[in-house]
Amino acid sequence: MMNTRLGEKIGLYESNAFVQGTAFVLAIIIAWIFGRGRFSEILNTDKLYWLGGALGILITVTVMIGMGKTSPAVAVSVILISQLLVAALIDAFGIMGTEKVPFLWNKYAGLALMIGGMLLFKWKL
Repeated sequence: MMNTRLGEKIGLYESNAFVQGTAFVLAIIIAWIFGRGRFSEILNTDKLYWLGGALGILITVTVMIGMGKTSPAVAVSVILISQLLVAALIDAFGIMGTEKVPFLWNKYAGLALMIGGMLLFKWKL
């Protein structure tokens, strides 16, 4: 919500640049203080994993747009349901080297309950 309000004042992409830039600076400081890994190993990772930052900015922008067009509760509900569904698909198909976990009836039921809850929450009496 803070990013959306900032975007209303300075612009969507300008606020996103500020938010991502602030996060980058803080992440570098935290890595410098607490980090024990090696940045040099990034060259030995699957290049697909490098898309995490691009995905992060896409998520931030869509969250800001969603918050501005709907209520925060509905936007967060859609985000959580989407993340849960994508995580379940990653598990079910063993994407990115994860162990395959079957998508059984209880997961379908859980998603249905979440979607139903969001619709009930949005429903105006």
